[in-house]
Amino acid sequence: MSIDNMLSEIRNFIDLKSGEIIELNDYLYEHPELSEQEYETSRIFAEKLKSYGFDVEYPFMGLPTAFMAKKRGNNVSEELPRVILMAEYDALPDVGHACGHNLHGTMAMYAGIALSRLLDRVDGEVWIVGTPAEETDGAKVLMAEKGVFDNADLALMFHSYAVESYTDYRALALDGYEFCFDGKAAHAAASPWLGISAQSGMMLFMDAINMLRLHIKDMCRIHALVISVSGATNIIPDKAVCRVEARAACRTTLNEMMDAVFCCASGAAAATRTNVSWSKFMRSFDDMLPNLAAEKLAEDVLLKYGVVCTHNHCPTGSTDVGNVSYRCPAIQPEYAITKKNLSLHTREFAAATISDEGHEALLTSILALSEICLKVLTNDILRKEIKREFLGRREKSE
Repeated sequence: MSIDNMLSEIRNFIDLKSGEIIELNDYLYEHPELSEQEYETSRIFAEKLKSYGFDVEYPFMGLPTAFMAKKRGNNVSEELPRVILMAEYDALPDVGHACGHNLHGTMAMYAGIALSRLLDRVDGEVWIVGTPAEETDGAKVLMAEKGVFDNADLALMFHSYAVESYTDYRALALDGYEFCFDGKAAHAAASPWLGISAQSGMMLFMDAINMLRLHIKDMCRIHALVISVSGATNIIPDKAVCRVEARAACRTTLNEMMDAVFCCASGAAAATRTNVSWSKFMRSFDDMLPNLAAEKLAEDVLLKYGVVCTHNHCPTGSTDVGNVSYRCPAIQPEYAITKKNLSLHTREFAAATISDEGHEALLTSILALSEICLKVLTNDILRKEIKREFLGRREKSE
């Protein structure tokens, strides 16, 4: 069977299941679950994939809301080409699916299902990995560390966006640390000289971070948030906790910047006679390793479906897909689900995921993801080109 005939079969399947697909997407919107709490969502995904003949491991990697679904062709060879579709499905506090993860998960699952129906004629493997907690701890980081994505020919997903679409997505490396300042409590009026203010240490630390911003490189970011301060207005606080997230265009630059942040913390503690300690409150996200061959493939496929991509985008946010990109070829195209100029992580963007525009984008994305994967599975020259670029870029980054 020709590629065109197989793509026609995929399209017919998506058309047939369009109502079911939209219903699931909208259900997830109406029932958002926060990071690491996606129990009902992950159960629905796992059961659906089992019903389509996937071998499903759920829970997966010790994560109660993660899953692994695999399906392979009839060839018993261990050297089958492999594509991995990454499914996200966690929501945000207060604003629900304002990053479009209801779309992301639904896209990935149904693209994998549509593709899997061709595996009796295509030598290949399709994996769909349920990756919870992208908004917080990043399950893909742990999965990448444990080798889940090793040896894949391509790992991919589409990410929701507004106004424009593009395949040359770049991400900032991200670290998140919690800083705890310890002091000594005392009566703030009767004997303040007996106290040591943990709050003063934390405030001086934040002032130092603000001064550090003058010296950081382009595209670097530092954000800080007060978590807690003990005591009351008439008590010298003996404990103060804040969290800091720092981002940079590459891991080396981020490590250098974090060294400076640690110096700020130590200096603030010394100046205020407090003690400070720090530890990670989230897994570290890596920057995105580009793969121009895979990005070109995705752009060509999207153009076929009427989606014109823009180019030359600077990195803005961060994603745990970055960690995947250092273990196998990986891409995360940004796909415009609305023509309105909306910001992600807003209620307005969440509403766009269940609009007519959002539904159309969902169905088109499934077709495009399926076609990208099919071409990777069936084109040995393309796979080698993608893999060659991956290995070359990873070697240069080391």
